Amino acid sequence: MLRVQIRPHWEISFNAEPALDMSLLLGLLLAVQDSGSIAQAAKTVKLSYRYAWGLLRDAERQFGGALLETGRGRGTRLTPLAEKLVWADRRIAARLSPTLDSLASELEAELGKMAAPRLPMIRMDASHGFAVAALMVQLNKIAMPIELRYRNSTDAVAGLARRECDLAGFHVPLGQFEAASVAWYARWLDPDEHCLIHLAVREQGLFVAPGNPLRISSLADLARPEVRFVNRQAGSGTRMLFELMLSAAGLAPTAINGFNNAEFTHSAVAAYIASDMADVGLGVGTAAQRFQLDFIALVRERYFFALRRDALEDPLLSDLLAQLHLPSYHASVDALTGYDAAETGKILSLEQAFGG
Repeated sequence: MLRVQIRPHWEISFNAEPALDMSLLLGLLLAVQDSGSIAQAAKTVKLSYRYAWGLLRDAERQFGGALLETGRGRGTRLTPLAEKLVWADRRIAARLSPTLDSLASELEAELGKMAAPRLPMIRMDASHGFAVAALMVQLNKIAMPIELRYRNSTDAVAGLARRECDLAGFHVPLGQFEAASVAWYARWLDPDEHCLIHLAVREQGLFVAPGNPLRISSLADLARPEVRFVNRQAGSGTRMLFELMLSAAGLAPTAINGFNNAEFTHSAVAAYIASDMADVGLGVGTAAQRFQLDFIALVRERYFFALRRDALEDPLLSDLLAQLHLPSYHASVDALTGYDAAETGKILSLEQAFGG
């Protein structure tokens, strides 16, 4: 089956100097960070020791600062400048990867029409989440024909109602804010026409810098003038949850410094904070863990795929459901910080999921 991969690539230019290709340099820096040795790092990225040193020295000359430091008994470590470059690359990937993955999936579908007879395909629209990404890894192993578009929860469910997709990923908080969230999505979900597949339970909470230097403990702290917030985009389930939580706490959006400053994924929010461009954001615990941030859990939520009831008779969808029930997939979801796969793959009516 035809597969398309698109990866972010960036360069830096200094005046009239040739552009510095960051892919090789970042690969080398990450290998040094892992091994503490330039010689070992060069082997890891398949560069000669001499070439690796030349690459580092040329980059240091252009940046006007050291990228590595060596201390007795500590091996070789990245300088703050090198760490900033690594964080910049992670932020680029966090922001662009979902968009590029969606584009790659669309190109696969279009090019596949030209390269081979049109095959049945599952069209999945889903808000970006780590359990969805883990599922795609699982499905790609068996070459399941699937077209994935990362869209916010509202657009995904609305797209299902318009028959633009076969599966629509969205998430609903448990407890106090569930009814309002369900009421929002119910405008596109028909109990007689649609049902749900339970994907996972996960935790949403506040991301803060390591050690929580501003001593943030609740939403009320976001209104402090020195606290910089980074939000999710309008239409996302996390943005809706945040606005519901603000309303319940009696906080106006205008009281939040950075309320209109939006990123498009949990990882992008975490990368923004890790780069010290904001102090706090809302997202799932997995993103905080991957960017070495502290996490203040606030609410648990369920992530579902909505689909038409008659789609359950589709052989391809039956194959996807079989993958959701595999112990290996459950293990991959349970390994995600704050995720629970106890009911992964369970089929529910809207009434069973939300009680009426």
